[in-house]
Amino acid sequence: MKWLRQLSQVIDYIEKNLDGNISYDEAAKIACLSTYYFQRMFSYITGITLSEYIRRRRMTKAAFELQTTNKKVMDIALKYGYESPTAFNRAFQSIHGVSPTAARTKGTLLNAYPPISFSISIIEGENMNYRIETKKAIRIVGIKTALNEDMEENQKIAPVFWNKVLKNPLFSDICKLTNKEPNGILGVTAYINPQNIYYYIAAPTDKPVPSGMVQFKIPAATWVIFECNGHFKESIQAIFKRFLTEWLPTSGYEYAELPDIEVYPINTAGGKSGHAEVWIAVKAQN
Repeated sequence: MKWLRQLSQVIDYIEKNLDGNISYDEAAKIACLSTYYFQRMFSYITGITLSEYIRRRRMTKAAFELQTTNKKVMDIALKYGYESPTAFNRAFQSIHGVSPTAARTKGTLLNAYPPISFSISIIEGENMNYRIETKKAIRIVGIKTALNEDMEENQKIAPVFWNKVLKNPLFSDICKLTNKEPNGILGVTAYINPQNIYYYIAAPTDKPVPSGMVQFKIPAATWVIFECNGHFKESIQAIFKRFLTEWLPTSGYEYAELPDIEVYPINTAGGKSGHAEVWIAVKAQN
């Protein structure tokens, strides 16, 4: 329940500052996470990025003011953080489909996005099969692509990277390296600092690093491991969402902010279909 309370406090903070400065660092501090991991978790839970949520809420409030006051459009734009009329118009149209001026016409159809609220989901018949294991450091060898702190952009980068690697003969070489647990081909998101964020497609191994590949060591940790049948991106995201909203709040654990691991069956012909697992590092609550 502590995790859900923290998220609710973040939403309260955002609501109080829609017409002012919203610090991602402060929001993350309220959630007791680093800025990067908070944005990542927020995206998994809500299905939208933090920046998009804030934009939707600001444009909802802006629409109300346009319809109920005589304030100038530019004054409302400035109130919600837009110094350029063009930028405000673009943001407003992306949410409502009409210009700010048109929104003042009675009968104009607009979109209202209410504040998000968090609660434990009780879904009859949908158990979460999991196991908890403590593992020593895991050394992986493979290839990587750079990510950044923009969660919206990252959600596009990883799938494109997978598609590219699966068509590359190098993928078969990565598969042949696997000789340690977790047995399979791994997709690993690793954050070290804002300038060092990477997504790896790699094998857990003690073999030497082949030319053209890199190695990375995942720290020793306690892992909660969920099963995931299928290869669709939505399956992985669904597990993270259920972990954060259903499993974590009553588990007695906290998210450990370590690399997240996707484990796929070895398939040298390419592809990620079949039985897969998601490994999420946790730690006991203080």
